[in-house]
Amino acid sequence: MSSRTASGEGGPFRPDPLDRPAVAAVALITLFTVALATSQLTAAKVLALPLPFALPVVGPEITLPGAALAYALTFLASDCYAELYGRRATQVVVNVAFLANFLVLALVWSTLAAPGVDPEVSAAFQTALGPAANIVVGSLLAYVVSQNWDVFIFHAIRDRTGERMLWLRNLASTATSQAIDTVIFVGVAFYAAPLLLGVGPVFDPPALLALGLGQYLLKLAIAVLDTPVVYLIVGAVRD
Repeated sequence: MSSRTASGEGGPFRPDPLDRPAVAAVALITLFTVALATSQLTAAKVLALPLPFALPVVGPEITLPGAALAYALTFLASDCYAELYGRRATQVVVNVAFLANFLVLALVWSTLAAPGVDPEVSAAFQTALGPAANIVVGSLLAYVVSQNWDVFIFHAIRDRTGERMLWLRNLASTATSQAIDTVIFVGVAFYAAPLLLGVGPVFDPPALLALGLGQYLLKLAIAVLDTPVVYLIVGAVRD
């Protein structure tokens, strides 16, 4: 082993500092972790997005957690990574990022627990960043199940289609995993955890259905719209 290799100089970029697969791997992992951390911090805020017309069940506006857009980006990143680097590498990213969630929470909680100079600023931080137990439990459980399902179904389809029909595995894996994620997150964060732990509001069934259906429709639309982006990223790395 050369001294250059032993010292780790250059890392994965040692053969070529502009090697596209290596750069893309770092970029996709970065996108995945940044989007995941952002979704963890923004999940507690429920948004209300007005619609140009009322939908059955959902009504004239879509209600969804503030994390919906950021979390949708994690599926874009993981599908690109899965296509380029394989199932095992993607599962490593997904499960290491799951553990990183706890680091994010620990850092946030330690900051909130530390004494602040200005009580008003401290209170504002607590209101904005204080993660509610029901949201944390719901988001973590939804993440570990849905992301691993996404990787599984993506490669189950790829095993049958090869490199063809990327659009199919991107849409099928994201649509089904986002459905699983929505059901678990909404059911746990806004019903089961508040009911069992006594934290947060307990939504009634119509509100749960509207919240879940509204955010799933948005996630599904994002999955359709991001398919050309997946093709663009994968094509740019492979060409």
